[in-house]
Amino acid sequence: MTTSRRTRGDLIRRSRGTATSARPLKIVITGPYAAGKTTLIRTISEVAVVATEKGVSDDTRSVKSQTTVAMDFGRISFAEDLSLFLFGTPGQRRFEVMWDVLSEGMIGFIVLVNAADERSLDEAAHILGRFRRYADVPFVIGVTHAEDAGASLNQIVDGVRETLEVPDGVEIVVCDPRSKDDVKALVLHILVGVMARLEQAAAS
Repeated sequence: MTTSRRTRGDLIRRSRGTATSARPLKIVITGPYAAGKTTLIRTISEVAVVATEKGVSDDTRSVKSQTTVAMDFGRISFAEDLSLFLFGTPGQRRFEVMWDVLSEGMIGFIVLVNAADERSLDEAAHILGRFRRYADVPFVIGVTHAEDAGASLNQIVDGVRETLEVPDGVEIVVCDPRSKDDVKALVLHILVGVMARLEQAAAS
């Protein structure tokens, strides 16, 4: 077994998962309610998305009519033997038991935050803290609805970094979850983070 293969296995085991011969890599898409998680997975997945949405009955119904209550699932293939499995979490705290379940085996995660909603920023800070405790894996912040935030992109990014206490080395990417190009860029950022972590582990 080569050093790179041992390193990849070690990383995945530390994330509480196990690599398979088909090399499926698990990325979790998390973030607050109405940040765009389901939309992002639907935009990029090459298979029909498995979604568990139900009608909203509380005071958030004015924001959207459906919400994820268990998970969303999609898949992207990068090579014949490499697939990314995308798992989207519910955004509301009442379903947060699923955050722990879905974090099992992840090699990285993406946190989406709605820049036009201050409550989304506060919730994103809570969610980010939880996921960083679940596993020491690379992560990226995706900022959605920037066009509705009433501020420049630099101001938005600086505000998100400050509120979420995001380390300087972690990417914050403004994106439209409906845009395939934007979503691809976000996914590539998390893959770069994963590969950098593997290289660091191999060097040590």
